[in-house]
Amino acid sequence: MPKDFFRKSLSLLLQRQTNILSAAIVIMATVVFSQVLGLIRQRLLVSIFGASDTLGVYLASNKLPDLLFQLIIAGALSSAFIPVFSDFLTKGKEKEGYKMASTVLALGCVLFFFFAVILFLFAPFFLQILNIGSGFTPHQTELMANLVRIVIIGQILFIIGTFFSVLLQSYNHFFIPGFAAALYNLGVILGIVILHPMLGIYSPAYGSILGALFFILFQLPLVKKIGFIFSPSLNWNIDGVKTVMVLMWPRTLSLAVFQMGTVATVALFSFLSSSGRNYVIFDYAQTLAYAPIGLIGQTIAQAAFPVLSRERERLDDFKTTFLTSFTQVLYLILPISVLLLVLRIPIVRLVYGTGQFDWVATVLTGRTLALLTFSIFSQALTYLVARGFYAIHNTKTPLIIGALTTVLMVGIAAVLVLVYKSGIQGIAIAYSVSSIINIVLLFIFLDVKIGGFARKSLFLSMGKIVIATICMGIALYIPIKLLDQLVFDTTKTINLLLLTGISSIAGLTIYVFLTWLLNVREAMTFILLFKKVGNWKEILEKSNESIDNARFNP
Repeated sequence: MPKDFFRKSLSLLLQRQTNILSAAIVIMATVVFSQVLGLIRQRLLVSIFGASDTLGVYLASNKLPDLLFQLIIAGALSSAFIPVFSDFLTKGKEKEGYKMASTVLALGCVLFFFFAVILFLFAPFFLQILNIGSGFTPHQTELMANLVRIVIIGQILFIIGTFFSVLLQSYNHFFIPGFAAALYNLGVILGIVILHPMLGIYSPAYGSILGALFFILFQLPLVKKIGFIFSPSLNWNIDGVKTVMVLMWPRTLSLAVFQMGTVATVALFSFLSSSGRNYVIFDYAQTLAYAPIGLIGQTIAQAAFPVLSRERERLDDFKTTFLTSFTQVLYLILPISVLLLVLRIPIVRLVYGTGQFDWVATVLTGRTLALLTFSIFSQALTYLVARGFYAIHNTKTPLIIGALTTVLMVGIAAVLVLVYKSGIQGIAIAYSVSSIINIVLLFIFLDVKIGGFARKSLFLSMGKIVIATICMGIALYIPIKLLDQLVFDTTKTINLLLLTGISSIAGLTIYVFLTWLLNVREAMTFILLFKKVGNWKEILEKSNESIDNARFNP
């Protein structure tokens, strides 16, 4: 029986996904795997280097290479390449599509390599200009520059892996790209474990190169299977290339604004004592806060996006699909946010340990995480609402709103850090406030753009979910305090696991019961799915929410 279940599960994961539910489940599976490896990577780093300035230097060294990658490659591949390439496939012009794809890859690599060489040669200068290294000593700034040079090499390889991913996703293959992306973290982990005795903080940087190779090699067999042949060209006039360039610019500008906002925020750490240590703590708190955002918000939005795109001419269907996905994200994300808020200290200790990550760092990470939890719902919903705009071919509105709220975030953070001396908690508050304002504005403008949602039913569902969430939080807080002080000795890992596990199960049970009692539609949907879990494969295959209308069958 277990072998049969495993075989059927593997078969589902490896085949092309044809509906929203199966696509979302597959994406979630790979995201969970990636996040587990990511947490292992983070724990290894902090167990070896501690919440130190040295680790802060390494984490900050990733910002410039990532900024370059996001601006040159991510905008084109994430928002423009897939729709253009899919259009070639649906019209039966696969060879022409491959030619366009090869040209986009070649142009992207050449452009990235050009700027990468400049960054490689003048890394200290750019670090000084962008104030990333201003809070570090000259020796630490030099170390950061050397790390940037190593990381940029891995990014060049990462471009190829990312291109393979969007190519396979165009054929509705989601498992292999997602699993391959998770292997990137495995490469970093191996680099840390094997190389840190010899290379110290350089080990994760070299591990990122190994991870990028894993990212490429794991996808290569399936890329060959679909028949892609790389035929490099730098001809801008090839059919489809200019279309990609036209579609990508709003997304690229949006990423540029956000990345520059992130860089500006990083610069604020230079005004704090032990800037590297504070940056580590903030980065680790963000990692925990982002886990449910990536798992729920990003996956549901990614799965719903093709359906929303097809329904842009049928606004009633568009509104129904959007609101269903909207309330599903809320239903799943809010209780997890409360669990992170109430159990923040046990979760931080379980994930990052108690060795080099001392109690002061644990408490400060917990406080920062608590402030970030208030905006987890808004960040998760932003993925869906932004794709709602993209589905109706409106990319400018998210750009403008995102730019305004990013400037607001930097402004609030600067005032709280420089004037009110609030430390990293001020930066966390700025992130949360700007994120909530961002989702409110996005939703209002989308509501106007499509002629109005059914607000009464939406607000009624949201109200019930919020009430159940608040009650869950109150019901959790007092028992947690009693168990912590009177029952469990939480200095021991096993007791910490029991406390966290029992509390989480109890809290989620209370939440499901309350939402069922309040007749929340999403509760009934998930309860019904759980009851029919034995027929999960049949349920997924019979889903009529087709994710594409492709006429190809690779």
